[in-house]
Amino acid sequence: MRAIIAALLANIGIAITKFIAAAISGSASMFAEAIHSVADSGNQFLLIIGGKRSRRAATATHPFGYGRSRYIYAFMVSIVLFSIGGMFSIFEGVQKLNEPHELENVWLPLTVLGVAIVLESFSLRTALHEAKKARGKTSLAKYIRHAKSPELPVVILEDMAALLGLVFAFAGVSLTVLTHDPIFDAYGTLAIGALLILVAIILGAETSSLLVGEGASADDTALIRDALEVVVGKGGVIHMKTLYLGPEELMLGAKISIAKNATGEEVAETINAAEESVRNAVPATRVIYLEPDIKVAKTRAKKARA
Repeated sequence: MRAIIAALLANIGIAITKFIAAAISGSASMFAEAIHSVADSGNQFLLIIGGKRSRRAATATHPFGYGRSRYIYAFMVSIVLFSIGGMFSIFEGVQKLNEPHELENVWLPLTVLGVAIVLESFSLRTALHEAKKARGKTSLAKYIRHAKSPELPVVILEDMAALLGLVFAFAGVSLTVLTHDPIFDAYGTLAIGALLILVAIILGAETSSLLVGEGASADDTALIRDALEVVVGKGGVIHMKTLYLGPEELMLGAKISIAKNATGEEVAETINAAEESVRNAVPATRVIYLEPDIKVAKTRAKKARA
């Protein structure tokens, strides 16, 4: 939330400044960047709303709660980036190619872009600092790819895209000033649009995977299996499946082997001990369903089928 609010405040201030500079100078790159900042501001609002809605208590119609609301709103971010940010910038760039015109008061957009680069750098630094706490020794690319909480990866990708987009805009305006050819301003606008569409596709792919339903990571799966086998013995896990109900809530369903002559009380004690062992190993595993069964040897099973 700290990173989201930092990005939101930075984007609102930057968007207002960019619109003023674009109106005075007539720069298409500056106008595309202003729209980009508006889209980013809207995205931060979406992430805040998604976080709030995900904390609603479970109901009869939604017995597992609303944790996936965060995935839905993160997916909406990719749609906003693609439609409002990317496609609008492409449209503005094409229009500028067809109707080029000289820039006015070029010192203003260059100044605004320079200040915006500094502000976006601080916003990105805050997001990376918060991500460092969450990812530990995991690489940033791997963290973005496999994180179950979508907010920080979204903010990081947005800030990176914003910073690179500002560089494109600054380069486009600078080359236009040096060459007196407004086509470079149009090229900068097109580059910003292409960048936003690329980021939107990456975000859409990542969040859609979470929406469809992802299980625990390979490391967490191994920890869960080991935790179960501490109680039921090596090879005592017949099969198991996991599913994230929300960024911090993992569901586990497993069939475990129980001694053939175990009493009902012993079965209950085994299940309770297994649940406690799993939660100690992977605290996010909050919903656990364990089915006791008697594991049949493969040779006996084959004979029975024959």
